[in-house]
Amino acid sequence: MKRDSKLSGVLHVLLHMAESAAPMTSDALAAMMQTNPVVIRRILAGLREQGLVRSEKGHGGGWQLSCDLERVTLRDIYDALGAPTILAMGNRTEAPGCLVETVVNAAMDQAFHDAEALLLARLGEVTLARLSADFHRRMQERPRCPANPH
Repeated sequence: MKRDSKLSGVLHVLLHMAESAAPMTSDALAAMMQTNPVVIRRILAGLREQGLVRSEKGHGGGWQLSCDLERVTLRDIYDALGAPTILAMGNRTEAPGCLVETVVNAAMDQAFHDAEALLLARLGEVTLARLSADFHRRMQERPRCPANPH
């Protein structure tokens, strides 16, 4: 089963942008993420519509954060991405003809709902500032490697 890593990838990009004083081009961000610049532009355009990033065209242009890291949570980013499906698991059929499967579906539906609610609540507790602080703490603890500062 393929995992959806869009949220993780976007958070990675946003933290790199937070560390940069200058705008970052789609090409530079794509190189970091080992993807195509078009993918970066498509994702960031959605975040721009939500007021989380801004972009400028031309020489010296690129993408920059336009949000307060202290106020934006991982849940905000998740929602800005269109609230992608969290769980890949599901019921065998949504309209069972068997009473046993109806019971199984009811139990599974409750478990899925509880798991999703817990994860969304946790995402709402973590801000981009907290991720940035964790990054800086880890950088201080890490032995310096001039070839790869991040």
